[in-house]
Amino acid sequence: MKLGLKICMKKKGQGKASKKKISKGSYSKSKEALSKNKKKVNQTTVPNGLSLGQKAADVVTWALGSWVFIIVFFVFMVIWIYLNVRAIIGTWDPYPFILLNFVLSCLAAIQAPIILMSQNRQTERDRQSFKYDYQINRKSEREIQTILKELAAIKRHVYKNLKEQKKK
Repeated sequence: MKLGLKICMKKKGQGKASKKKISKGSYSKSKEALSKNKKKVNQTTVPNGLSLGQKAADVVTWALGSWVFIIVFFVFMVIWIYLNVRAIIGTWDPYPFILLNFVLSCLAAIQAPIILMSQNRQTERDRQSFKYDYQINRKSEREIQTILKELAAIKRHVYKNLKEQKKK
């Protein structure tokens, strides 16, 4: 027996079977509402007009969070130490490398707030995305519950028809 989008149900008082379509209206309406919400999420998470500071924070975070930066900076430190230990150019920063420590401290002090600003914006984008995903999951759960109820109704109807056919 084919059980698709149509259910054969007998009308009360008549021997003929009528066909009733399962509602698709609620699905299409909810799909439209969720797509509108997604557009809102995309507009709030990826604004067209980022400030100069926000753009700079994203660029700095992207550049300083890469392996290229780590390798280049490691090579820079090795060259700095080598030149000072060998005194090829003259010792501008003797052994404890106080100037190198100062440069590293300044770099860390400048990097940290910039990276945090970019991460805060990413956290806000993630929060909006999770909110949208939660709405989709809730809607999917409601639709599944509706489908299960309709499936149970179909099952009851089929069993009822089978019992009636066995009696005849």
